[in-house]
Amino acid sequence: VQLAESGGGLVQPGGSLRLSCAASGFSFRSYDMRWYRQAPGKERELVAHITSVGNPTLYADSVKGRFTISRDNAKRTVYLQMNSLKPEDTAVYYCMIAKLGYWGQGTLVTVSS
Repeated sequence: VQLAESGGGLVQPGGSLRLSCAASGFSFRSYDMRWYRQAPGKERELVAHITSVGNPTLYADSVKGRFTISRDNAKRTVYLQMNSLKPEDTAVYYCMIAKLGYWGQGTLVTVSS
């Protein structure tokens, strides 16, 4: 099982980023997927959840209306579109296979002017 996140980087407040998580080694279309994040000195927190068929989706209150989780089962990839980014969104972002508990290596998002 492998999960490879990409798309992180440095962005100014109010900007946007799109994270991707490419999956392999398991039946991707059979599993719900999640994005988590961990800010410096804080515990890892759930950001968004998407079911195996793409609907419904769930979001942390802190990102509702700004972040969108989606997936392309044909490409075995889950995405996190992040808009209106704030400095408090700065964290390492991880994708995770719900129920199986596998994690990717993470991608760093830094929101700063």
